[in-house]
Amino acid sequence: MKIIKRAMIILTVLVLVMGTAGAETAPGFKYPFGVILNVCDDLEQFGDYETIVIDAQYYTKEQIDSFRSKGHKVFSYINVGSLEDFRDYYDEYKDLALGAYEHWEEEVWVDVSNPRWQDLILKNVAVWLMDKEIDGFFVDNCDVYYVYPRPEILEGLSVIMKSLVQTGKKVIINSGDTFMDAYCEQGGKWSDVITGIAQESVISTILWDENAFGRADPEDREYFESYIGRYGSQGADIYLIEYTTDEELIKEIDEFCKEHNYLYYVSDSIELDG
Repeated sequence: MKIIKRAMIILTVLVLVMGTAGAETAPGFKYPFGVILNVCDDLEQFGDYETIVIDAQYYTKEQIDSFRSKGHKVFSYINVGSLEDFRDYYDEYKDLALGAYEHWEEEVWVDVSNPRWQDLILKNVAVWLMDKEIDGFFVDNCDVYYVYPRPEILEGLSVIMKSLVQTGKKVIINSGDTFMDAYCEQGGKWSDVITGIAQESVISTILWDENAFGRADPEDREYFESYIGRYGSQGADIYLIEYTTDEELIKEIDEFCKEHNYLYYVSDSIELDG
C-alpha cells in the first residue's frame, strides 16, 4: 500500500472545512477538533476549537496553561519515525538515519530500534512535552515500518508507542496502518499502543504530480475503510483528514462520517495555506 504523504505538517496553519460528525462539541466551542502546526503565535486565536493539535515546541507552558484553563484540550505533535533537520537534536542523531524521506528533503527515516533514539523520544522529547501539561500526543511517521518492514523496526515502534500510552495521555497515530496491523497480528492489543487513529485521504486523494485533488482510488478507499473500521469498531477514536474542494465529495465525506461516528477535516489546499 502506498504511503499517504505527511502533507498536514509542512506549513503554518492547517486551514480546514471542519466536520463535527460523531461528536458533541462542548458549549462555547464551534469545532470539536483542529490541527494547527508549526505556529509560534498566540493560541487564543484558535479559541473556536475544543481540542487542538499543535507542535508544542513552539509554545510555552504558560501559553498552553492559559489556553487549557478555558476548557480546551491540547495535543502535541511528536515525530517518532523520522528526523527533521530543524530539530535542535538533529546533528546528534543523524547517524541513525535509515534513508531519505521521499518528497521531504528536510528529514530522513530513522532507526527506531536504536536505544539512543528511544531514549531521546521517551526520556527527553515526550517528557519535555508532558512538562507543558499537554493532554495527549499526535504521533507521526510510524510508516517507517512500511518503508523498512523489519522485525527490529516493529519492535522499536512497539516500545515507543507502548511507553507513550503508559504515560496516561491520549495517543493518536497519524496513519501507521502497516505498523498497527503487524503489531496486532503478532498478538498485541491495539489499546496498548494507541487511543485513536488519524487517517489521511480515505475518500479523497492528493494528485501529487498534478498539484490537484481527486477521488480516492476504490481499492485504496476499501483498504483504508477496512483499516479504520477494524479499530473504530473496537473503541479507537477515528479522525479522517481529507483534501478536496468538490462540494459533492465533501457531502459524501460528511455522510460517511455521520454513518460511522467519525470526526473529519477537509482541507482546500495541498499546501494547507488557507
